[in-house]
Order: sequence, then C-alpha cells, then structure tokens
Amino acid sequence: MAKLVIVESPTKVKSIRKYLGSDYEVMASMGHVRDLPKSKLGVDVDKDFKPQYILMPDKRSLVKSLKEAAANSDGVLLATDPDREGEAISWHLAQILALNTEEPIRIAFHEITESGIRAGIEQPRKLDLNLVDAQQARRILDRIVGYKLSPFLWKKVKSGLSAGRVQTVALRLIVDREKEIENFEEKEFWTVDAKLLSGRKQFIAKLYGMSDGKKIEIADETAANKIVADLNQAEFRVAAVKKGVRKRQPAPPFITSTLQQEASRKLNFTGQRTMKVAQQLYEGVEIAGVGTTGLITYMRTDSLRISEEARKAGNNYISARFGKEYLPEKPRYFKSKNNAQDAHEAIRPTDITLTPDRVQQALTAEQFKLYRLIWERFLASLMASCVQDTVHVDITADAYLFKASGYTVRFDGFTALYEEGRDEEDTDNVSLPEMKQGDLLKLKDLTPNQHFTQPPARYTEPTLIKALDENGIGRPSTYAPIISNILNRTYIEREKKSLKPTALGRIVVELMTQYFNRIFDVKFTAGLEKDLDRIGAGEENWQKTLQKFYTDFEKLYVDAEKELDGKRVKVPEEETDVVCDKCGRKMVIKSGRFGKFLACPGYPECKNTKPIPEDEVKQPCPKCGKPLLKKVSKKGKKFYGCSGYPECDFAAPGIPTGEICPECGGYMIYGLRGRKYCLNGECPSRVRGREEAAKKKKSAAKKTAKKSEGTKKE
Repeated sequence: MAKLVIVESPTKVKSIRKYLGSDYEVMASMGHVRDLPKSKLGVDVDKDFKPQYILMPDKRSLVKSLKEAAANSDGVLLATDPDREGEAISWHLAQILALNTEEPIRIAFHEITESGIRAGIEQPRKLDLNLVDAQQARRILDRIVGYKLSPFLWKKVKSGLSAGRVQTVALRLIVDREKEIENFEEKEFWTVDAKLLSGRKQFIAKLYGMSDGKKIEIADETAANKIVADLNQAEFRVAAVKKGVRKRQPAPPFITSTLQQEASRKLNFTGQRTMKVAQQLYEGVEIAGVGTTGLITYMRTDSLRISEEARKAGNNYISARFGKEYLPEKPRYFKSKNNAQDAHEAIRPTDITLTPDRVQQALTAEQFKLYRLIWERFLASLMASCVQDTVHVDITADAYLFKASGYTVRFDGFTALYEEGRDEEDTDNVSLPEMKQGDLLKLKDLTPNQHFTQPPARYTEPTLIKALDENGIGRPSTYAPIISNILNRTYIEREKKSLKPTALGRIVVELMTQYFNRIFDVKFTAGLEKDLDRIGAGEENWQKTLQKFYTDFEKLYVDAEKELDGKRVKVPEEETDVVCDKCGRKMVIKSGRFGKFLACPGYPECKNTKPIPEDEVKQPCPKCGKPLLKKVSKKGKKFYGCSGYPECDFAAPGIPTGEICPECGGYMIYGLRGRKYCLNGECPSRVRGREEAAKKKKSAAKKTAKKSEGTKKE
C-alpha cells in the first residue's frame, strides 16, 4: 500500500505526486478542516479556555474521503504549510484521522521542487505542539475580542461593524496619523540657493549658515531678502573640499512584509494581490522542458537566512553573467529581527537558472512581474556593494557659508541589476565639477525660496505594513487581510495611494480607545505578540496568557456596557449643498458597496439617492446629450454611464471624445494614456488592432524562445 501525504492546497498535489511517484498518494485538505463555530463564542472561558472545535460543514465529504484514504494507506504524513497555521491544520487532521501525535507524522516542504520534496519526505518529525498552542491561543484571543466587541459596536453604533484585536490597532494608527495632520501647525521658513559656475560647469550650493560654521534659520521673506542683498556683491570662494568613498549595501532578500511593501511601490500591487500571486509561484507552474515546479520558496517568512546551496548557485550565476568583480570579498549575511521565527529561509527563487526571461511564457503577466522582483532582489543581495565617490564642498561668501554635495558612481555593483524602491525621493544624486580649496566661483543667480513645514504624510499600504512590522503588530501573513478588511468595512478609504479614515472608522477607534484603550494600545498588542512567540517556543503556558488577557478585558467590557447602557453613538454625516429634489433637505454623503453616493437624510420617509456631482464628466453623453457619470459595476470595474439611465443605456469604459468613428460611425472614446479608439468592438480598426497585437505577441514569444535556447547552450 502507498503512504498518504496530505497537503493544504490542491494545486500542489500534481507536482508533489509527480516527484514522489507511485509509493505515495497525495491529497489536499483545502486549508482548515475544523474551526470554532460561527454561531457562538465556542470557547469555555471558565474551563481553561477550552475550545469547541467543529468540523467545517463544507469539508464533511472531503474529510470522509481523507478517512477512507488513510484507512487504506501504509501510514499518513502531514505536509501542510510550514508555519504555525500549517502546524495547527496538521494537528486538527491528526485528531480527525486518529493519528498518533507521538510518532513522526509531520513533514514540511519549503519549496515545491524535486530536491525540496525529497528533503521533506526524508525528515519526518513529531508535531510541534508548542506551535499548535501558539496558533490556538491567537485564534482564541481573536475570537474573544471579535465576538465580544463586534456585537458591542452593533448595539452602540450600527449593525454590520466589526472589531479585531490587531485590525483595530492598525485602524488606530491611521486615525492617529490623520489627527496629527489635522492638528499640525505649519511654519514658514526660507532658504537661499546660489547658482554658481566653476569653469563652464554650473551647480547649486545651498546657504547653510555663517562662515564660522553656525547654522542659521531664515524665518521670513524680509530676512531672506536681506541676505540676498548682502551677497549680491560678495566673492564666492571654495573654503574646503572633502572627498570620500562610500559603499551602498544591497537590500536583503525578501521576507513577507518587505515583499508586500516593494510590490506596492514598484508594481502597484495590494498586499492581498501580492500574497495570492506569490502563493501561485510557490505552489508551482508548468514550464516547458522542466515540468511543473515551484519557482520560489515559502512566502510566509520573517527570516533573512538563505541556504549555502542557494548562495553558491547564486554566486556562480553572478560570476558567469556579470564577472567575479561583482561578488563581494566576503559572503554577506543578513541578520533577522530578534522575534523572527527562522522556521524557513527568506523568499528566493528555487532555481536561479530559471531566469525571468526563461520562464516568462509559462507565467501570467502578474506572476512574471512578481517573480522578476523576487529573482532580482535575491541575486542583488549576494552581489558586491555599489562604490560611490563623494564630494562635500564648503563655499564662503563674505560672512556666510554655503554647502554643496554630490557623488559619482565608481563601481555599480548590485545596482547593475536592482535597486530598492523608496517611499521618498533621493535628492542627493548631483554631479559636481572638479574644485579645489581657494577656487573663485562665479555667481550666476541668488534665489530666495519660501517653504512651509509639512505635516506627516498619510499612510500608504507599504508604509502601513512597514509600521505594523516595525511595531511588532500582527504577523506578516496577516497584514494584507487586515488592510483589506478595514477597507471593506469602509473604516478607511483610498485617496490616490493614501489611506484615509472615514467618519465611521474614526468613531470606531474613538469608542474602542475610550473604553478599551489598553487592549488596543500599540505597545500592549506588540507585547502580546511576543507572548505568542514565547508560547511557540515552549517558554510560556497558553492558558495562563489567555487568562491574564481575559481578566483585564472582561472588566473593561463590563464597565463599558454599564456606562453606555441604552446609549448609541451617531456617526456624523458629511452634509453637502445638494438639495434633495423630492423633499428639499440637504443631501449627505454615504458609502455603499460600490463607493460613495448622495442620500437624503430623511430616510426612510425619503429614499432619494444620487451619484455625487463631482463624478460628473464634462463631456456629455454622445447618445442623448445628458451629463455622463463615473460609475462602478458590480464587479468593481469603473465605467462612464449616462445620467439618464434607464431611458438612455449608453456606457463605455472610457470618456467619449465627442467624435464619430470614420470607419463604422461608432462613438470614439479615450482609452489608457489618452489613446483614442472606437467603442464598437467589431469596428475594422479594432479588428486590425487585435490582429497586430497578436502578431507582436507571437513575435515576442519567438524571440524569448530563441533567447532561452541560447541560454541553455551556454
């Protein structure tokens, strides 16, 4: 009889079965098979927080199949994902299948490749019950907070709301930042720039202070103009030139949080989209000439460790492609954070020779983009530093001191392949002319510049993930669901790339922090994460941790219920100048599944709603002449529709140009990047466009195939 191997995802089954052969049968659990019941708390808080696990209704037939397969097998190996969640799923499977947890029934696949599968099969171990306890404690903590506080919000604010142990802290960060911005008092200040010539080369020097080295601050225009007047006849002379060399180190290979941040900066991916695509790359794709193989190692990790085998393969590739000078003198090792679990490696390609170009034809567009990011980041982390020649110049002008600095690249090192994205622009990349002490410079222009101090920026998705990670809030695998959840609950909204709290989100945070401030304190939440880590390491008892939390939480909950007994908190509505044409009241802005809209505050007596006027488009409907509105479909896609609907059914994915197609008489619209095209999909111009696109795609595929062949021959 064959041994039964149970994995989580069905997409892994085919490739794992191929590598293991006929001695093993591979099946998938499709994630969790048991959980706490949805209809009640499911935790006995009076009896050591005993959880009441039930078989998930949609998994009954699957579990029946797993039991039958286990009964007819020569033993069962549990190969769920190599993290706390996976360990817990394996434990639940062991309970259902009546497996002996004292036996080595647990294996882990850190990469879905032949070597990774073989390594996992050859190293079975016992279930790590400490990790199971840690996951169980987290699940119960989240259940207690969610099942107690969500109904609390329903009674005190409105139905359909939710509170979460980590979710609410993330929301609090966004709300607190918004308050900082609102309370910020801007201050005026001025700077003075000198446009100077050294020989024929022009550069900018900035006023620093007085020639004795004392820095000065210019408070207003009068002070700035006085300095400019003082300097109009001044002699600008080089006082000191300091040259140096600096080395820029590459960023480490990705962990879960940094992958989400970089994919947001460079690819404009949400955290959820990044993790979905990374999961696909980990589970495996079919590659011509290779077969089905996982392209990256496990993508839920906070460890920066990489195997020596992977390091050696990467170094060999660097030497062959770039030259030995692109390898550092000593291997570079990155140190993981103190709270990193280090259960698996950093995120890296499973085979460095599977270059992005080589596998592009096997991948979707988003898979290719993310794989290229991971592949380049890993390889760059092994490469030599970028060496830069720096120069800092002090320039005196009468009693004043100006400074200029810049650098030139002596050796590009890792930047020949990859550079990490930045949340702020680098403004120091300036090339200066050759200068020496005593050189006289020619003044071309003096410019006083007015500035105002700026409030802190709103969080974006990558900066929020960075803040959660740095503060030790939640786990890397939870960041994407947290952001997605508070967006879906309309606690926050996107304003371009920024995350802005809504009135509802602010009320939720205000209520939660007023009555449960300690529970939703950033430091307290981070401390609780450390407690969970200690449980996972076998250093702390999970029931004692829960009891300590619950004692404080229950007291706060009882006090809040008493104080707010019979009271409700009203969410302030944003009133507009638009008058309801049915009852005359001023309409307010509300949010729904498909975005914001205007609604009459007289509901339910008056149920009038309208699109927000700012969504009107200047170009009228080409069919009936009424205003066009920007709308969102049920699938979340934006389009432009006639305000006269349903009498007029005009709808288009772009704004009409006002022109008629010369080939078919259809309506012309603006597409991406302002390109004009006919709305009629059967228009000859559209047909030609599709044919040309198909030819280009075919030609690109041939070029990639030839390139891949050349790489194989090398």
